[in-house]
Amino acid sequence: MAGGYMGNGSAKILFVDLSNGEIKEELFGEEILRKYIGGYGLAAKIMYDRQKPGVDPLGPENMLGFLTGPLTGTPAVIGSRYVVVGKSPLTGTWGDANSGGEFGPNLKFSGYDGVFFTGISKKPVYLFIENGKAELKDADWLWGKDTNETEDLLKEKHGKKTNVACIGPSGEKLSLISCVINDKGRAAGRSGLGAVMGSKKLKALAVLGDMKVPLADEQRTMALRRAYINTISGFGDVLKKYGTAGITAGASESGDAPVKNWSDAGSEVFPTATKISDDAVIAYQEKRYACWRCPIGCGGHVKVVSGPFASTTHKPEYETLGSYGTMCLNDNIESIIKLNEICNKMGLDTISAGCTIAFAIECYENGIITKEDTDGIELKWGNAEAIVAMTEKLAKREGFGDILADGAKIAADKIGKGAGQYAVHVAGQEVPMHDPKFTHGLTVTYLIDATPARHTQGGELITPGSGMDLTKPEPRVYTGRAKLQRELMNLMHIVNVAGLCMFGYSSMPVDSLPEFMSSVTGWDYSLDECQITGERIGTLRHVFNLREGHNPLEREFSGRIIGRPPLTRGPLKDVSIDKETMIKEYLELVDWDQKTAVPSKSALSRLGLDFVIGDLYK
Repeated sequence: MAGGYMGNGSAKILFVDLSNGEIKEELFGEEILRKYIGGYGLAAKIMYDRQKPGVDPLGPENMLGFLTGPLTGTPAVIGSRYVVVGKSPLTGTWGDANSGGEFGPNLKFSGYDGVFFTGISKKPVYLFIENGKAELKDADWLWGKDTNETEDLLKEKHGKKTNVACIGPSGEKLSLISCVINDKGRAAGRSGLGAVMGSKKLKALAVLGDMKVPLADEQRTMALRRAYINTISGFGDVLKKYGTAGITAGASESGDAPVKNWSDAGSEVFPTATKISDDAVIAYQEKRYACWRCPIGCGGHVKVVSGPFASTTHKPEYETLGSYGTMCLNDNIESIIKLNEICNKMGLDTISAGCTIAFAIECYENGIITKEDTDGIELKWGNAEAIVAMTEKLAKREGFGDILADGAKIAADKIGKGAGQYAVHVAGQEVPMHDPKFTHGLTVTYLIDATPARHTQGGELITPGSGMDLTKPEPRVYTGRAKLQRELMNLMHIVNVAGLCMFGYSSMPVDSLPEFMSSVTGWDYSLDECQITGERIGTLRHVFNLREGHNPLEREFSGRIIGRPPLTRGPLKDVSIDKETMIKEYLELVDWDQKTAVPSKSALSRLGLDFVIGDLYK
């Protein structure tokens, strides 16, 4: 019997049809779990088997899932994560979004490893689960409320220990860059899955319970926890003091953080990055915040007491400080805290929202849009008041904000006049705040992974046991990198599907991953099995996209991301990534076709994916 799952050795999954209100549960046993683990691994198998290709992401047939992994809610360091999955309305590809906090573990404590929703409700609803019992409830009284209000009202109704994942007004209005929020500021941010939730008239998932996650070997798991907590170092030490805000200044100076909508880099352009980094950020911190049983505690609650940007919210993460700071040449930390509050309450992905504002600023500065277009707002570099005002409009789909509410690519298409040259994205999704010209492996990750433009999917940026070295760019070597790239991406898939936090993973020895998997599940798990299972999961997500007619090699991929044309100054001056060589070597290694990206039959058989061959080879 496998530990780590809530169905007596099996994953216990709820299936909710919102069109007719039917709720049923199914068990998935060790045979499938050993191959796909949980999280988006198990989700990929379920959705591939049950969802037809070509469905409308905002239609009734798109499956929306909330899933945990076997290490979620266990003593494993750091087992606090859950994932939201569905076909992305932003990119038209496989979509998933990962979040921490308290919700993931408490979903399991309520009795289930995951929930899938299909259909569309006639009126707003939420699902309430308590100790193995699930019920759809009316949410008319919650519709229109922000995420803070929604969580408070559901806790008032069901008890203080209730945990909530919900959408805000941006998700209700189907913004394609909207997201799912839990713990009043932990975001399952990417892929636009808040819009999928809104399209289904599903306001929230509320969970309550005290059921224990079974462990195959509790004594060993606790011993491993004690041992590995003592190994946390490097990036983990920075996180303990500052959170991810601690890397902003260094990343801006070194070139890791994109500057001025990816058009420049370094301290020559943005010399005041220290104003939105480390000590400048925690000066507003009232108390630290840790996800469930996390020994690092990288989060915090911050407050701006007075002034135009008065606000109370979670401490802004590095990605938010980059998208609304370095990308917009905005060094006003109080405005960024306010922007974080707006996005958290309204339910917006801060990466996409901030990058879309940076795109709009560059359009404004180049005369493509004017003050008449922007409702009188002067969208100029570093204009903190204008950035906040336009984000509020974006969040509410008001005025020019309605043009921006679906991200930079769609906004550029609507604006025309050459605006597309300033929309930096991969397949429609805005790019995270880590530059491939600095960390070259991200070129492959951003382009090839099933979720476009995703820095959390592995590559040299996330290396176990060493943390992130953001002090100097990588050597300009583009060949011979595929083997390491493949291995790191495979391992990161296991981290994600197991329910672990990548910060803990990158701050500890890599052996912690198979050891916790073994002690919790009872399986004899190894690094070799991590590799093959991770590759199987990544490939199935990729095949999901191929079946949708989506070839990653044909994705729109903005030239600025890889230095085409190269920058003329700063730490990344003259860097132009040899994307073609890196992609070619990677495809050769994984045995995918160089033009179609279709895996060979032998590669699919090696991974135990023979059941997809008939779909790819007709």
